[in-house]
Amino acid sequence: MAEQQKKGRPATGGAVLRQRVTDAITEAAFAELAEAGYARMSMEAVARRAGVGKAALYRRWSSKQAMIAELIRSRVTHTLPHTPSTGDLHSDLRELLATFRSQLANPLLARIWAGLLAEASHDDALAEGLYTGVTAPRRAAARTILQAAIDRGELPPGLDLDLGTDLLIAPLAFRVLVLQGSSDDEYLDTLTNAIEAALKAAVR
Repeated sequence: MAEQQKKGRPATGGAVLRQRVTDAITEAAFAELAEAGYARMSMEAVARRAGVGKAALYRRWSSKQAMIAELIRSRVTHTLPHTPSTGDLHSDLRELLATFRSQLANPLLARIWAGLLAEASHDDALAEGLYTGVTAPRRAAARTILQAAIDRGELPPGLDLDLGTDLLIAPLAFRVLVLQGSSDDEYLDTLTNAIEAALKAAVR
């Protein structure tokens, strides 16, 4: 009983202070990333912006790559897409695309994503962190929808699941992040129809 009360007791003292420092570092890291870009940001600059000593960063992360990968992973964990399960492929696609659109429209993401992708092309640790924390869970959500539609007979059993997953994610991401084009409800409706038709032809 005492152990349960201890576990349920809110953090106090040093734990609260450590969390406040971590929160300050997190906000400083994202601000620095947005302003300076990944290549030019440094642990020193993040520490200075957060108002802490550089040692506070290195107690938490061994390197800039480790820090950014973990912070992005923890940030996006709170925005992992709900996997629609309406029982209908069209409705599932439309709902998932709406969720992706709201996440892609995040101003911070728009400012940092291109630079992170460029750096990840020659930084294996960063690339792994981005894939694990950002890409993989979204591809898993898309794949779940496709498999459910196959099981219901709405999509052919020979569907190329990797290609199908690309179709659910890539067009919208390219439009929002690269072209910075409109993705209003009318566009999502049309995109949903196009993806649904393409999926039925995406058979090996």
